[in-house]
Amino acid sequence: MSSLKNEREIMQIITTGGDARANYLKALAEAREGNWEKVDSILLHANDSLNLAHNVQTSLIQSEIRGEEVEISLLMVHAQDHLMNAITVKELVCEMIKYMKQQNG
Repeated sequence: MSSLKNEREIMQIITTGGDARANYLKALAEAREGNWEKVDSILLHANDSLNLAHNVQTSLIQSEIRGEEVEISLLMVHAQDHLMNAITVKELVCEMIKYMKQQNG
């Protein structure tokens, strides 16, 4: 059993960040097929996952600001990578989808 203090929160960032990233890419694939209703639905789910990951991260940051110990580990760094990657993928995918919608009228 791991002794990492914030392991549950860290794993939540990893899983929800990864879910968000995967769904943004799924939305892009649906956009390529012109399935715009599916795109919108998938983007809503992706945004919910990303918001959850970001809220957990914010909670950890607030804990640290209050002086509570937040252990920095390789797992924490991995979680931050997942979240940052999901945010970057979101920005790129949303721009690509906007462009595709403009091209399709």
